[in-house]
Amino acid sequence: MEIPSSGIVNRYIACQGPLAHTSADHWLMVWEQLCTHIVMLTTTIERGRAKCHQYWPRLHESHEYGRLLVTCIRDHETPNCTYREFSVKDRTSKEERRVTQMQYTAWPDHGVPDDPQHFIAFVDEVRRARAGSVDPIVVHCSAGIGRTGVLILMETAACLVEANEPVYPLDIVRVMRDQRAMAIQTAGQYTFVCESILRAYNEGIIKPLAEYQKR
Repeated sequence: MEIPSSGIVNRYIACQGPLAHTSADHWLMVWEQLCTHIVMLTTTIERGRAKCHQYWPRLHESHEYGRLLVTCIRDHETPNCTYREFSVKDRTSKEERRVTQMQYTAWPDHGVPDDPQHFIAFVDEVRRARAGSVDPIVVHCSAGIGRTGVLILMETAACLVEANEPVYPLDIVRVMRDQRAMAIQTAGQYTFVCESILRAYNEGIIKPLAEYQKR
């Protein structure tokens, strides 16, 4: 996604959570687009409802998704996140790559987090993980528009702050919706991002980088 006039380009593949019959296509997309990171913003079950198929194998297990063999080689849980690393091997060409999944597990069943601190920290981890890479990251929740849009809007706003550029969240949402219909589903999600970015700025978590501060 490109924000006009700022020179900032963040590449995302925003998609819905894979279903049982689309998991192989999901992994093939990750492979074909050279993605090294998947950001997951939901759990598989919330309030008794299926939100996303478990499209990955358990730790030290392997599963075939079409022509790709996926093996989970690391699974680390924290109070708010789970981090998994996969070996993805093309069974035809024998090429093997590493893909990291970053799953945020602390989003409440309804609405938005009461305290944005943990989500701000998670977005910062995503930004550090993708630093220096031009390849897109896959971002999904259940439908791929609500929480997915929140993360994309928050990261984009953070980039603008660091570049000492003005942040106009509504304009960013318009650009997002040109590329992903219905991104940011509710007023609550939009307000959550605005308040989170303001808090991060006021607390010095996000601030203009030194090379931009003389503007």
